[in-house]
Order: sequence, then C-alpha cells, then structure tokens
Amino acid sequence: MDATVAVRSVTEVGPDTVAVTLDSPAGFDGKPGQFVKLTAVVGDEEESRFYTISSPDTEGSFETTVGLDGGDFSAHLAALSEGDEIEMAGPFGDDYYEGEARALVLAGGPGVGPAVAIAEAALAAGNEAAVVYRDDEPAHGERLDELRERGATVVVTGGAIDSAVATAVTGRDGEQAFVYGFADFVDEASAALEAAGYAGDAKVENFG
Repeated sequence: MDATVAVRSVTEVGPDTVAVTLDSPAGFDGKPGQFVKLTAVVGDEEESRFYTISSPDTEGSFETTVGLDGGDFSAHLAALSEGDEIEMAGPFGDDYYEGEARALVLAGGPGVGPAVAIAEAALAAGNEAAVVYRDDEPAHGERLDELRERGATVVVTGGAIDSAVATAVTGRDGEQAFVYGFADFVDEASAALEAAGYAGDAKVENFG
C-alpha cells in the first residue's frame, strides 16, 4: 500500500542510531522483519530509502531503526518531529517472523532492528528467541537487556560470531534462523550456521 503517515516520535537508541515511530495507516499489516519504503523531499529532490520494521507488531504504529550514516536522507529522518508527515509504501519482503517455535536471529549493524522485533514477537507468542548481534557500537541496548530478562538468549559481539552461533543453534523442531545485515555479514552468518549444523533454510535479508 501507499500512504502518507505521521511521525509519532524520533528517539536515539544508540550511537548514530534513531528509532522512528510512525502511525500505521488503515489496513497496514506489516510483520517484524518486513520492510517499508519511505519517501521525502530532501534538498529539493524526492528521495526514497528502504527500512526494516523494528517493532514486534504494527497495530496503531510501527517503528523503523535508522542508522545515521552521514547521508542526507537519514539526517532528514532524524530531524523529523511529532506530527510531521512522510510517504510510505509497503510492506515488502518474505523473510519475516511467522510464529516459528524458536527464532534464531543473526544481526549485523542495522540488522538489530528486525532482530529485536522478531525476538519480542516470538516471546510474546510464548515461543523461544535467540539473538546473535555483531556491531562495534551496539544499538537498542535497553531492548536487548529486556529480552535477556524475559528469557531470550542474547549475545552481542564486536568480533567473530562463530562460537555464539554454534551455541545458539539447537537443532530442535521449529527452529528458524533469520539473517539481517550487509553482504559481508550475511556471508559470515551463513557460514557460521552451516558450521553449527543448522539444517534448515535461513530467512535472509541482505542490505547490500
């Protein structure tokens, strides 16, 4: 769907990272792990970028996590205020949480947004969740701590993920791996899953 949506809040959630919460338009049913396209006029030109949903549901509102990479578009999003409007299209993507009994999410950099969303959705449904997150400057620390308190396995590292993935993979029925991050992380995560004996097909979103 295409819609004009209002901003509810823009909140700092880590170094050079903000969470942008937007009103959900009528009929919007995005799932944690899917993504939306946001469009705005920046510097007199219309620009669009894709952002993954980072809230466990989209009832009433939804969140995206935005890394401030020095680009004009991310800076524009970070400068928005409550009540400002932006164009949205979506949701897009097939690699999202669908109620699996155990969600194992491997996240690199901005992949932490869908990681926390999927883990929260899994726990809310009475299922299990594990997150392995690689970043030198982690974001969403409060939500990661809350996930630990609720019983999820959470490992945050600035280095290799192999040992953490090997521990997190259980091989039990209903275990589904998710991978979110840039191409180099996707390759590393896929290799770590294979080395750990994960036998299923991972759901992967490559950020390029």
